[in-house]
Amino acid sequence: MGWYEDDDLWTGFAEVMFPPRRAAEAEQVVTTSPLFEVAPGDRVLDLACGPATHLVPLARRGAAVTGVDLSGAMLARAREACERAGVDARLVRADMRAHVEPGAYDLVINMYTSFGYFTDPGENLAVLRNAHACLAPGGRLLVDVMGKEVFAGWVGRPQAVDVDGGTVFMRDTVLDDWTRVRSDWTWVRGDEVRRTSLHSTLYSAAELRGLFEAAGFGGVECFGDFDCSPYDNHARRLIVRGTRA
Repeated sequence: MGWYEDDDLWTGFAEVMFPPRRAAEAEQVVTTSPLFEVAPGDRVLDLACGPATHLVPLARRGAAVTGVDLSGAMLARAREACERAGVDARLVRADMRAHVEPGAYDLVINMYTSFGYFTDPGENLAVLRNAHACLAPGGRLLVDVMGKEVFAGWVGRPQAVDVDGGTVFMRDTVLDDWTRVRSDWTWVRGDEVRRTSLHSTLYSAAELRGLFEAAGFGGVECFGDFDCSPYDNHARRLIVRGTRA
């Protein structure tokens, strides 16, 4: 079983992965970023949607939203979030390596470094090819990851995050000649200790651009943040956008 298939991870560390500030940040980004421009009725697919962090504000803007996630626990949280917000969303439990709805969407998004989960590079490319197939002509794919260049600026510094009466200690280890990273998390709360490890592929801007092009996307652009700033030494994220011809 891959680490991403463990629902105990998603539920046990949900406070770390999806703190309340993330929903507020997503609301602001969807409202203000040119990368999220949608018209009422536009069809949007969120791959690895988690607890509907971006689905809710996109639905509020009038988009017809679909969330796909492999975790039943995350989809349950997504359903609850949509109900609280009073918005409609179609939620599908599926593996993004296999999920295809030909020509069904105007925008596909994949947020918070939810790309690169798979050890086999061909499987990560398959995710992009599936997203390409899901788009109508002129549709866009938006992928948000921690770019290798940005990651290199702070990797190796252990972090401690206080959550709900405890502390989560995080340490990252670069593997396989800077192609992958393992993130080890230890949650200490009183006498309780909980541990998990996450693995993902690291991509530079050039590498991810090449994957987009190999999957059939044109007009590929790289940005350093959601304000469309350049991907340079001031970048906070690596955000890549490609268009289906």
